[in-house]
Amino acid sequence: MQDVDQHERWKRIDQENREYNQFKRIGRIRSNRPDLHAFLLLDELFPRPGMDIVGCAEHDEIWLNVSDEQLASLTDEQILELTRCGVRHDENGLCMFV
Repeated sequence: MQDVDQHERWKRIDQENREYNQFKRIGRIRSNRPDLHAFLLLDELFPRPGMDIVGCAEHDEIWLNVSDEQLASLTDEQILELTRCGVRHDENGLCMFV
């Protein structure tokens, strides 16, 4: 899938932003902190020893080190879980406000 397709997929899964930052809707929590929960989930799904989860930052946003291939392998449920943690997808990949 191309980035544009991934972006559309993320938008489709969270229609009308109803799930964005709705951390209380997550069933099995890995941490009481939404950002840490997202990081732990991504580390569990895509372990990359020695590599930081944060790839870059600008102003009040961070982008996460997740490749296009890894993005394509996420299930809709995993995307929903990440969305509930405040993760979103833009033209550069996965990102979060800080």
